[in-house]
Amino acid sequence: MSGGRYSALCSALSWAMVRRSFATALIVGSILNVINQGDLVYSWGAVSWWKLALTYCVPFCVATFGAYSAYRATEAP
Repeated sequence: MSGGRYSALCSALSWAMVRRSFATALIVGSILNVINQGDLVYSWGAVSWWKLALTYCVPFCVATFGAYSAYRATEAP
């Protein structure tokens, strides 16, 4: 991995960015879970736990990749 990519990856995985990505995942994941499985959660139905976890994982990965892309874009080519 070249120095620029490694530097961007380290910046994107810094505690400040991970905390921000986690907050984004918590907010967006909760909204998406209510949309997708809200009726099952509120009626104590059979919730798909892997879908519930994945719904939080995807926004976290998207936010972290966005941070990585932003860091890469600010570096000189």
